Amino acid sequence: MLGAQKFLNTHESSELKEFSAYFDFIIDTVSAPHDYNLYLALLKTKGVYICVGIPAAPMEINGRSIMGGNKILTASSIGGIQETQDMLDFCAEHNILPETELIDIDYVNEAYQRVLDSDVKYRFVIDMASLNK
Repeated sequence: MLGAQKFLNTHESSELKEFSAYFDFIIDTVSAPHDYNLYLALLKTKGVYICVGIPAAPMEINGRSIMGGNKILTASSIGGIQETQDMLDFCAEHNILPETELIDIDYVNEAYQRVLDSDVKYRFVIDMASLNK
């Protein structure tokens, strides 16, 4: 859970009821097809849903998912240069570091298969020194 105080498994319908209208905002980083309406139901009144994943197919959203509760749906593909610098400065000031799994270049195909198999806990980072092996 990487330090989270609570965890929601969205594949468990019993857990979804507990978190109905619970969140002030949700940042959705998923680029694969998924049920946006399910997540919108987890927002409080005037909650904000931020989509930063780029879906391959059009998003299917029921109008009632945002109208009920006066919810806000927004998206961004990237922040500007200043926003990116502000984020990096904030992370440096608070010692916020990414969780990564360092791999050799020879492991790229296996790493890709692990992505396809949803067997990735952290972001893969290729050790560029392994190119000279």
